[in-house]
Amino acid sequence: MKPSTKSGTFAIATTTTAQEPSKWTDEELLAKMIVSSAAGWREFTVRYERLIHRCILKVTRRFSSVSAEDAREIAATLQLSLLANDMHKLRSFDPERGNRFSSWIGLLAINCAYDYLRSLRREPGKACLSEATDLASELPDPFEAVSQRQRAGLAQRMLAGFSDRDRTFATLYFGEGMDPVAIAAEMNISVKTVYSKKHKIQARLEIAARANAA
Repeated sequence: MKPSTKSGTFAIATTTTAQEPSKWTDEELLAKMIVSSAAGWREFTVRYERLIHRCILKVTRRFSSVSAEDAREIAATLQLSLLANDMHKLRSFDPERGNRFSSWIGLLAINCAYDYLRSLRREPGKACLSEATDLASELPDPFEAVSQRQRAGLAQRMLAGFSDRDRTFATLYFGEGMDPVAIAAEMNISVKTVYSKKHKIQARLEIAARANAA
């Protein structure tokens, strides 16, 4: 009489005949899987991988949003569930209830697929990352906004020693980009003076910038 390990009402044989894996009974295959036999798990994949895939597709093919990658993830999730909690699911299989091992595995695959679909329904809607390139905002870019504040602060420090008139000129010419003719009219000076003043102030700003960098 074979020694066995009792799990619920199902006695799982712990010894198997020295046969080729393809000749193992379901009971022998299950016993190999429960003792973490690599040959047992390979044989399980050979026998039931296509069955698992068919059962998953039976559930998911009605949903266009479910991809082949999703189907593979469902199959992987099923495999993990068989290993979880010291292989509790495998140990709970009881052929005396009238179920074939293959039918039971197929049912687990179907339930796993439905669980996956329910989890997707609970998740908020997602957009493809490439869609981000089409998004637009009237607000300035955060990096550019910080850069502008830094430049404005630097300019304010450099203009601190300038006269009020020179600060006004710098604001109109360098800050607002006003046309020289318009600046001449605004400040009641000649256009020639505008260009002369521009070169002088620009030279002072460059000196102040080098000093600030040092």
